Amino acid sequence: MRRLLVHALGRVEYRDGLRLMELAGEQVRARAPDADHLFLLEHPPVLTLGRGAGRRNVLASPAWLEKQGFELHETDRGGDVTYHGPGQVVGYPVVDLSDRRDVRRYVGALEEAMIRTCADWGLAAERHPEHRGAWVGTRKIGAVGVHLSRWITSHGFAFNVAPDMAHFQAIVPCGIDDPRLGVTSLARELTERGRPVPSLAEVQDRLAAHLPALLGREPEESGVDLRSVAVVVRGADGRVLLLRRAPERGGFWQPVTGRVEPGESPAAAARRELREETGADVPVEPLGYEHDFGIEPALAARLGGAFLARETAFAARVPAGFAPSLSDEHAAWGWYQPAEAAELTPYAGLRRAVRLAAGA
Repeated sequence: MRRLLVHALGRVEYRDGLRLMELAGEQVRARAPDADHLFLLEHPPVLTLGRGAGRRNVLASPAWLEKQGFELHETDRGGDVTYHGPGQVVGYPVVDLSDRRDVRRYVGALEEAMIRTCADWGLAAERHPEHRGAWVGTRKIGAVGVHLSRWITSHGFAFNVAPDMAHFQAIVPCGIDDPRLGVTSLARELTERGRPVPSLAEVQDRLAAHLPALLGREPEESGVDLRSVAVVVRGADGRVLLLRRAPERGGFWQPVTGRVEPGESPAAAARRELREETGADVPVEPLGYEHDFGIEPALAARLGGAFLARETAFAARVPAGFAPSLSDEHAAWGWYQPAEAAELTPYAGLRRAVRLAAGA
């Protein structure tokens, strides 16, 4: 039986999630390793538009979405508009279906995993005769939207554990405008019945228990391969210090970054990397932001094949007139206003770290 590597992750930026599926798809096609992938994760607030989506189903104005911190992304999955956000388990199976070329059966497996997960907490869920997903009566608790390329899957499902239900008012969920139908969450349904609400991690565990068997795969847990830190350095005037990596290391602009060594705490690693990459020996402050992402192949090769990283973000202040002393990892440095620094930084997690540091 083919293996299914189960990655139970934390917060993943939406763009990083898309790239993670691409990286996993490349591995599945190359059969390296000879296994499929299941990513279980949580996104920041984001609206995603499937191939059949109508912009009219986004009810909130662009200004309101920006103020609330929502992102808006068009995708290649099927379906209409969907909300993802904290308190929701998003599942991305990247699976080679060439051994069972039945899309309906595959979608049914995703629905069944959510239905069985509801049953684990004594909640009866079912399919709807007209609409995809998992339903508790007339209220949708889990959505499905998939994409297949040469029988390799991407995207998947979103299961509402305890999201902010007010966020769903920004859209017509999945384009279903029938006033008799609504959206719900596991927390809402269990609270109404006087039952305790499980954690997101507990729900991830149950989904990970059900889905492999439904897909005909042997589950295998797979954690993050690398811990890293990012340190956003701000000057006395509020500008952000960016370092440009040497050409052979990518040549892009970024804040201070580096790996956490064995036995080292993220805070200790952040202060060490700051000192090694800039010469600054100043305190670092946590930004309360940690996210997971896929490691690009060129870097993965240098790291012995590492695939997944978890990064913790920090901020630091340096005195007026500070000029960094660069290591051989970087070729240049510059001070930028926070908005400009975020634009220059190519990765979604680093951009969020810059914005968080600017507001700290």
